[in-house]
Amino acid sequence: MANVTAKDVQALRQATGAGILDARRALVENDGDAERAMQWLREQGLAGASKRSDRERSEGAISVVVTGEGRLGAIVALECETDFVAKSADFVRLVDTLADGLAREGEAAVEAVTDEIDQLKVTLKENIAVGKRVRFEAAEGGVLESYLHVQNGRGVNGVLVELAGGSAELAHDIAVHIAFARPEYLRREDVPEDLVTGEQTTVEAMARNEGKPEAQLEKIVEGRMNGWFKERVLLEQPFAKDEKRTITQVLGSAELRRFAQVLIGA
Repeated sequence: MANVTAKDVQALRQATGAGILDARRALVENDGDAERAMQWLREQGLAGASKRSDRERSEGAISVVVTGEGRLGAIVALECETDFVAKSADFVRLVDTLADGLAREGEAAVEAVTDEIDQLKVTLKENIAVGKRVRFEAAEGGVLESYLHVQNGRGVNGVLVELAGGSAELAHDIAVHIAFARPEYLRREDVPEDLVTGEQTTVEAMARNEGKPEAQLEKIVEGRMNGWFKERVLLEQPFAKDEKRTITQVLGSAELRRFAQVLIGA
């Protein structure tokens, strides 16, 4: 195999506009011959791929997998530019492959399909890349469950939940709730302190500007902050299937260890 240097790769990139990995591969495939490598890139449709990489990826598809006897789970977003590409069979198949591989093998499985992603860029002529991805491995006694909201033939909103001391059905119900309530944090103490402080300052200023009595300010601020937390903190949200109960009340003795949500376009 030819000795391909970083200088060789950079020169080929400047000449063709190809990405760094594509340029290196072209040189390796062609024994370091730059002319043949340029021709190879053109034939593969990879010349100019770096220009596509600057285009916004606001569309895509999500896949969620729970496997390994319910102990392994993953969510993967594969991003692209248009809805047309996002719902194509090859695109959806690839994101399913990515999620299954990530759940079973970890990040190495994502790296293993780099060539397939590059080929899809060529075939579909769009900026395509793996976006947010999450992998859970359930601890002892943990139950993993998931939910995937499908729209126009592809997943657009995926959730993973790990529960301890509860049923798979309960874990699934919580995952469905998360999909539509979109909490940002599991518990109140997870919210960054600077965000809380900033919101308290804002809420207090608003109350003063509204002419609220000084003696009632503390109670007013507390009430408004509780509402603010309910919008963001999962355990404090009203349960979607029964809004008279919070998620904490629905869980009972079960423990919600963690959750993850991945959204297209978020």
